[in-house]
Amino acid sequence: MPASLNKRHVLLAAAAALACAALPAQAQGTAWPTKPIRLLVGFPGGSTPDIAARSIAEPLAKVLGQPVVVDNKPGASGNIAADIVAKATDDHTLGIVINGNLTSSKMLYPKLPYDPAKDFTYLSLIATAPLVLVASNDIPGGKDFVAAAKASGDKWNYGSVGVGSVGHLGMELLKSRIPGLQAQHVPYQGNPQVVTAMVGGQVQMALVPPGIAIPQAKAGKLKAVGLTSGRSTLAPDYAPLADMGVRDLNLEVWTALLGPASLSPAASARITEAVAQVMKMPEVRQSLFDRGWQPVGTSPEGMRLRVQDEAAIMKKIIQTRGIKLQ
Repeated sequence: MPASLNKRHVLLAAAAALACAALPAQAQGTAWPTKPIRLLVGFPGGSTPDIAARSIAEPLAKVLGQPVVVDNKPGASGNIAADIVAKATDDHTLGIVINGNLTSSKMLYPKLPYDPAKDFTYLSLIATAPLVLVASNDIPGGKDFVAAAKASGDKWNYGSVGVGSVGHLGMELLKSRIPGLQAQHVPYQGNPQVVTAMVGGQVQMALVPPGIAIPQAKAGKLKAVGLTSGRSTLAPDYAPLADMGVRDLNLEVWTALLGPASLSPAASARITEAVAQVMKMPEVRQSLFDRGWQPVGTSPEGMRLRVQDEAAIMKKIIQTRGIKLQ
């Protein structure tokens, strides 16, 4: 064989060896993500899920080396965005969801276009918060609120971010704990709209996260009555509703990150690793806390267990209160 051909064979063999060596790394998905990540939020800008999404988007982008673009698709209590995520096949679409999308929507929407248990890859809880019962300024606070609520009958309305949300089901549970309270539910696209309706007098009360409730209460626009949980560092100046005689309202709102069931194992592993890294960053934790969220960060299995446990609680509320879509 001529020396030139021999040399050529050696070079080709070397190139082939390098290509083969690269295959395992590619197969493991180390190149993911290969383009910007779309982070869907089923509520408007300024809503609590939107705040959580934007708190982690930029840090995630830095860790992953690709932009993370928050895309708001409000409507149907977040179910429109959740359905888009469930049907995504591009390996670069993720979503931020709230309790109701995974724990109660299936029980309330017979034609829900996605299955919360089968159509998603669970990634991590992002943050949790107690709910704050807020009321219009013309409604008494403290223990006087309970007396006024008992006498209100069906004269009051309450707002929430939609049917099946924890704010909706929590208010129905509150009604079962205060005899005589028959407030009617008025759904909105997001908590900012709920607050606007309360200030405008269309609704008299709501259960909202601290990041929404406390600034409004401090500004004198609304009255913070109490917390659905025990004492919280997120709202240290406010007492639990249990101190006013309203028992068994231990509810929290949370946000979580998920992807479609089609999400590749490589992408799932990488995003889970990246989220764990981001949730340990002091600046991210402080940003979430300052906006009324208790930063969490969990394993996919930890998220799944939380969803399963809470779905059982929500099912009981729905069945006991006979809640149905109008």
